[in-house]
Amino acid sequence: MAAYIELYMDQGATFNNSITLVNDTTNTAINVSGYTIRSQMRKSYYSANATATFVCNISDSANGIITMGLAASNTANIKPGRYLFDLETENNSIVTRVLEGIITVTPEVTR
Repeated sequence: MAAYIELYMDQGATFNNSITLVNDTTNTAINVSGYTIRSQMRKSYYSANATATFVCNISDSANGIITMGLAASNTANIKPGRYLFDLETENNSIVTRVLEGIITVTPEVTR
């Protein structure tokens, strides 16, 4: 089962979130070398189109550190409100949802 987290995103600002993947049984970092990481946010589970697709990178494969982010130009186009997201890994054709939750987008004042 995926871990649950609530995140906040400032509309019009660069969004970056760093995540460390840890094995629940051994409490050690998962080596994500060779993994593919993907993540999207949507208004609801049933939305046909993603509101945004995050840029996901492996920052430190041996220590299981990945980042998900969006440029300020992308977050500027997202309406304030609550959204759902998840983050999946793929390794050897096995897809695992490792993180899910809510992202609250706060409105921008300065434009």
